[in-house]
Amino acid sequence: MDESSSFFDLQINGYAGVDFNCNGLTLESLRSACDKLKQDGVKGILATIITADIEDMKSRLQRIVELRREDKQVEQMIYGFHIEGPFINSEPGFRGAHPPEKICPVDTDKMEYLLDAAEGLTRIVTLAPEVDEHFRLTRMLTKNKIIVSAGHCDPTISVLRSAIDSGLSMFTHLGNGCPQSLNRHDNIIQRVLSLREDLWICLIADGIHIPFFALKNYLALVGHEKSIIVTDAMAAAGAGPGRYTLSNLVLEVGEDRVVREPGKPNFAGSAISMKRSKGNLTDVVTIDEVSACKMVFDNPMKALGVQGEL
Repeated sequence: MDESSSFFDLQINGYAGVDFNCNGLTLESLRSACDKLKQDGVKGILATIITADIEDMKSRLQRIVELRREDKQVEQMIYGFHIEGPFINSEPGFRGAHPPEKICPVDTDKMEYLLDAAEGLTRIVTLAPEVDEHFRLTRMLTKNKIIVSAGHCDPTISVLRSAIDSGLSMFTHLGNGCPQSLNRHDNIIQRVLSLREDLWICLIADGIHIPFFALKNYLALVGHEKSIIVTDAMAAAGAGPGRYTLSNLVLEVGEDRVVREPGKPNFAGSAISMKRSKGNLTDVVTIDEVSACKMVFDNPMKALGVQGEL
């Protein structure tokens, strides 16, 4: 497979009808998802485990670790984990689809509990800097060479700067994980963009999470060298419309490919593939091929520090 058709996804919750966040994940289903990812040009992913009961998060991490040991193709596809939550902003809008009753105060012991379950495979942790008192967790993760990404958060500009000084180096799906209505100037999007030189900025290129005209503006401002395209895909990606699960949520995906909890307006992951994401970059946003390849393959690997390993 040539590099122009290769992808590396830092945030994927499920694929091809398979929910990575379910209890009792089977080798057959995970291998099937990895087969489909490979067919769709993906060379590696971070399996994303989202906010849930701590014991459920632990068991889901452990299960994927076990299945990686049992199957070479699963091991090759799942490079590690992106743990998204549970230490995020619990306010409506900022928490997105994360269950509010499972969001909890920062607890380094709980984080260690999850890291132990992942057996050294945790590559990214998404948290809200404003709930990380004295940035203890940010410092701990950075010391352990784990990328700390801000997301589902609303830190002030001074808190965001201090978090960066403490090791924060990434922002999770900019333009999402925040309310539809924000202060016109002093909002999380503008704060992050003002500090773009110090952060890898991740974006979803499905035209749903961010309108393409806004995505074009973000990419122009951030620059192609610091932008990373992620899918935030759930089980409907690589599959058709229908009802799917994401952890303990039941989600609906229509013909429009929008992922929602029935009766609720907020998005809950995406149903897009990396191949379609790249196509949107080149065909709709009119990004050149070389820059698009950077954002869907080179930059995520560079952020992880694993260039040349795949």
